[in-house]
Amino acid sequence: MGMIQNDWLEPLTPEFKKPYYAQLYKKVKEEYATRKIFPPADDIFNAFEFTPLSQVKVVILGQDPYHGDGQAHGLCFSVKPDVDIPPSLVNIYKELHDDLGLYIPNHGYLEKWAKQGVMLLNTVLTVRAHQANSHRGIGWEEFTDAAIRILNEQDRPMVFLLWGKPAQMKKSMLHNPKHLILTAPHPSPLSAHRGFFGCKHFSRTNEFLEANGLTPIDWQIENR
Repeated sequence: MGMIQNDWLEPLTPEFKKPYYAQLYKKVKEEYATRKIFPPADDIFNAFEFTPLSQVKVVILGQDPYHGDGQAHGLCFSVKPDVDIPPSLVNIYKELHDDLGLYIPNHGYLEKWAKQGVMLLNTVLTVRAHQANSHRGIGWEEFTDAAIRILNEQDRPMVFLLWGKPAQMKKSMLHNPKHLILTAPHPSPLSAHRGFFGCKHFSRTNEFLEANGLTPIDWQIENR
């Protein structure tokens, strides 16, 4: 399993010492040794590595990693540049086009967002190949809940984008008056038409950041 090495390490260190994490570590190590697991082990903590705690401005909460070959690389909704854009991300791009007039790029690699302070965090960080939610309930939720609590405690303006019911269940943990919490249905083709399209979360996020003296996010992912 990869390691967290930036300013996330200190506030998360107590989690690594808890009994649930020892069990989680053992289970995940065993799964990687005996099954095909995504993302690659070195990419598990990429959401933390790509977006240091001190730089987080926006949090997008996903559920569990993509479970198709070569898709997951540790950032929710993102895939490597040479992988087909998944349907949920296609819909995110459509909303970005309608909301901000951005062109729809030819790939789904969202590193540019992460490097600007958009934390792309799944609530479960690993998955068995071709088995959605197969690592739900093994301890990841407890770990990512700790991360969400750490984010909630940050004494600065931040935006949380909660799409779909699993993400919205975390809303009760978010009670910092400095933060903006926006909710919408999930961008998946099953639910995007129920209110994700037209939610204008991207423009609303940037308006909030600018109103608080912060640089807005450049949401345009460029073609490769």
